[in-house]
Amino acid sequence: MALLDITTPTGILGAISPVWMILGLSAVYFISYITFNIFFHPLSSYPGPLLWRATQIPYTISFNAGDLPKKAHYYHELYQSDVIRLAPNRLSYINPDAVKEIKGHRKISQGENGKAPDFFWFARKSIIGAEREAHGRVRRALAHGFSARTMAAQEGIISGYVDLFIDRLKGIVERGDTTTTANGKKKIGKVNLVAWFNYATFDIIGDLAFGSPFGCLDKSETHAWVEAVFAGINKFAKLITVRMYVPWLTEFIVRIGTGNPAMVQAEFAAKRIKERLEITTTRPDFVDSLVRENADGQAKFTESEVVQTMRLVVLAGSETTATALSGVAYYLCRYPEVQRRLEEEIRGAFEDEKEIDMHKVSKLKYMLAVLDETLRMYPPAANSFPRICQPGGDVILGKHVPGGTKFDVFAWAMGHSTRYFTSPEEFIPERWLAEEPKFPNDRMDASLPFSVGPRDCIGKNLAYMEMRVILARLLWNFDMEFADPAEGEKWIDQKCFNLWVKPDLDFKLTLAQRE
Repeated sequence: MALLDITTPTGILGAISPVWMILGLSAVYFISYITFNIFFHPLSSYPGPLLWRATQIPYTISFNAGDLPKKAHYYHELYQSDVIRLAPNRLSYINPDAVKEIKGHRKISQGENGKAPDFFWFARKSIIGAEREAHGRVRRALAHGFSARTMAAQEGIISGYVDLFIDRLKGIVERGDTTTTANGKKKIGKVNLVAWFNYATFDIIGDLAFGSPFGCLDKSETHAWVEAVFAGINKFAKLITVRMYVPWLTEFIVRIGTGNPAMVQAEFAAKRIKERLEITTTRPDFVDSLVRENADGQAKFTESEVVQTMRLVVLAGSETTATALSGVAYYLCRYPEVQRRLEEEIRGAFEDEKEIDMHKVSKLKYMLAVLDETLRMYPPAANSFPRICQPGGDVILGKHVPGGTKFDVFAWAMGHSTRYFTSPEEFIPERWLAEEPKFPNDRMDASLPFSVGPRDCIGKNLAYMEMRVILARLLWNFDMEFADPAEGEKWIDQKCFNLWVKPDLDFKLTLAQRE
């Protein structure tokens, strides 16, 4: 019998339909791809879950599900490792020394581990996503406005909004229900502090940025810009995913203006900038810092750079501070003994509410410990803001990492690590107090809510000032507890798409009882 001629239409190849041939070749490619990633990839020696090392799909699913920071923490704990591999070409670090090597200051001659372009594509012309030279220009222009000295000079403006914040809460309490206690009758107001913190911080950043507030406290309602921020939280995850896999499609989405929350927020920013430039004022603000011209009459920044930077300044300067304050209120009600100690510190430090100012609240040690413990357990920016290893590679923790590798640093995973904190799931402000001997092995530099290096959060001084003054005034005036303890307990179980998706949370406020 003659051998079958596989080159003829009646041979083996001819007997295989094109569909099956494509499927077969695809299977071979996929198996080869997975085999290479698991066994032969330059990062194959790093530990990590098998499927995540094989393909980027599990990472993408977790990112879009809003649980990536917690998944990263889980795997760092599972492998008990400072570095794990969360995708074929992606490493996650929780070691604070590694984070400094990845994001820290570099000499001019040294390369930088730049921002991962797929992740920062929508902010590439802003202070957050710009390349090294452009970032330096923008940061230098804004640095004075965010300095501790400038914040002190702006204290009167900030205090005015805190006054209004407290007055509005007092009004809600006065209109609330009356209850009888051992100390007599008192009013109880039911307040969604999550919303009210946003009202206050958004008005403050509006005034500092554009010279006028957004009117949230006056109207007791959320501004459309804030609504656009919340509406876009999970949309960004989807658009970043599209950018990872089909870059040209993101260009199309931006051009048609559909589904891009950054465009909506940019429109608000452009409108406010235009309104601000039509007004002559002697008080400097962030817009003034960016649009002021050089001596030769040439503008420092393009219109796009100004708009994108102001969009993100407003976002980072309001939502993240409001999130941290929401976390503080949550933990104080979860741990009433901590609330009592903080109340005693605040109410014992001042004879009159008018004495509460930025300088004096900065001396409250336990308050700072409460804030730092909140930022450790509930960092407002819990997700990774990935870097990409510079061409030629870099040495991290003594090991060479090839160029093009993506670096992840999850603030949530660092702050909850058993490698760096004693009882990391417990809210213990005392760990931050130098006189406490129970936490000698805790690494406080493993809590990095404001990042590190030349691209750390420029608004850190503003955030601490706002949080301290608002918290001191809040606890000077009110006692608080969860309106619904069962709802309050589970509030912290949230999804994170770069920002947390925070549910409303009602608190019972009563006027503080004084002897």
